[in-house]
Amino acid sequence: MQNPQWLAWARRLQAIAQSGLTYCQDKFDVQRYHEISAVAAEIMASGAVLPSEQPAAALFAGQAGYATPKVDVRAAVFHDGRILLVREIEDGGWTLPGGWADVGEPPSLAAARETREESGYNVRITKLAALYDRDLHGHPPHAFHAYKLFFLCELQGGSAQDSHETAGAQFFSEDGLPPLSLSRVTSAQIAHMFEHFRDPALPTTFD
Repeated sequence: MQNPQWLAWARRLQAIAQSGLTYCQDKFDVQRYHEISAVAAEIMASGAVLPSEQPAAALFAGQAGYATPKVDVRAAVFHDGRILLVREIEDGGWTLPGGWADVGEPPSLAAARETREESGYNVRITKLAALYDRDLHGHPPHAFHAYKLFFLCELQGGSAQDSHETAGAQFFSEDGLPPLSLSRVTSAQIAHMFEHFRDPALPTTFD
């Protein structure tokens, strides 16, 4: 699944506007950058519907500082040859535990924390298995450019529990995966995590 060209243009315009507003001093430039951001929001609003609870203008308004890709962390936790997935309340699909990394938190710790919060299981991060550009791996379009970090994890304890974002945490075999939340993970990515699980010596995959 390839992102539409209009989305790339809208993202680029928004990045230019956001970075410009971070550094510009001239009041007329400030006004122009706000106008560029508004045009980017209009492009995004007129394109295909994006999976978001907020309109594009509201999403953009919440961004500040130099524009960079967002960071999404995912944890691949195995037990008895099966992989841990959680069911997202938002779309009903299943995914590896994870989410956006928080400022001031190392990505590996973010992945372990997200796993604990979303599934109830405690894990130890053992390996960075893959670092992907979200746009290159078949995910549905998203308002922001993002990098996805996939960590291999060792189960330490805990028990399945729900969270405010998830309802269900189970271990699945490679050939018995449930319907996935494709905005978060794809079947190819999960298959690649199984490859790393079977061969820990595999090098980190990256774009």
